[in-house]
Amino acid sequence: MISNESIFQYDTLIIFDNCNYSELIKAIKVFSSDSNPYHIIIVTDRKDILNNVKGEELRYLQMYPMDFEEFLNNSDKKQLVDFIKDSFVTLSPMPFHQMAMDSYFDYLITGGMPEVVNAYFNKESFNIIESIKQRIISIYKSEISMYCNLNSVPKAFEVYDILPYQNKKDNHKFQYGLIKKGGRSKDYEEAINYLVNNNIVNRSYKLNDIGSPLFKNKDEDSFKLYFNDPGLLYTGLHLNKMKLLTDLDTRRMLIENNIANTLNSLGYNLFYYQSDGKALVEFIVQDRLAVITPIEIADMKLVKSKSLSIVQTKFNMDNGIKISEANFEKKRNVKIIPCYASFCLKDLESNKN
Repeated sequence: MISNESIFQYDTLIIFDNCNYSELIKAIKVFSSDSNPYHIIIVTDRKDILNNVKGEELRYLQMYPMDFEEFLNNSDKKQLVDFIKDSFVTLSPMPFHQMAMDSYFDYLITGGMPEVVNAYFNKESFNIIESIKQRIISIYKSEISMYCNLNSVPKAFEVYDILPYQNKKDNHKFQYGLIKKGGRSKDYEEAINYLVNNNIVNRSYKLNDIGSPLFKNKDEDSFKLYFNDPGLLYTGLHLNKMKLLTDLDTRRMLIENNIANTLNSLGYNLFYYQSDGKALVEFIVQDRLAVITPIEIADMKLVKSKSLSIVQTKFNMDNGIKISEANFEKKRNVKIIPCYASFCLKDLESNKN
């Protein structure tokens, strides 16, 4: 009635947006039977409440910020995607490597929020793009205020605000003491769970051992948290492009955060391994065929890091991936993958070269 549009059975798509209350979703659920003549989509950014309205008649699709592949596909460089995929399969050098790296750095700055990406490709100014990202952060905080447990709201704000600076530490393990002196896990557990359950941040657990299934070896008390979008992390750190291009540690942190987001969006649970001897492999993933793959983010200053080989030897693993700023290459049982190609990791088993 409001839009003055006719709704036709079996033809019109009806979208209910911003359904952030379980009662509203339950009411709309009456339309979801097989005999219903209407096509219905419900959009909510509160994943936590969907646990209360599950049913066979409902189908769920989780949405994520755009990854680098989608970013390229919306640019004038979308042909790079095919070159990247070909090189990932063959592990041969990608002929337009530097062009892909330049675009990837732009992606780290922009991030994958559609409105921000649209502004970037419309050549809006840096200030406008940053203002959009700041507004998105404000929306997140507004929703935390509305839906998070009242006692946990200020703690959720503290976690979200400190996270960029947690990730700047050499030890990326989440440290409650960095929020406030004497901070304890029980004080922030509910707030962190809210942020994770609603995909505002992604959590990666430390593994005490590497064996199948991975989740049985996780340390519940040791984890890392990542922003769900590299552009929001870039803004949270108050960076500029010169800092990104010249500061290796900052660039590596943004790359690691983006790899975490990409792996999460590809359906992998996030784990990492750190030995007593400080050998650190940033991601340990297990694919649909139960194959476990260690993925190391190469230190930009120490490209020949031994952490991956130490873990491979210790756990008798004949596969591994090292992500860096270098071009594609195969060295013994390690695949060297440029950071811009992380979207190709969807099915690791099908790419055993």
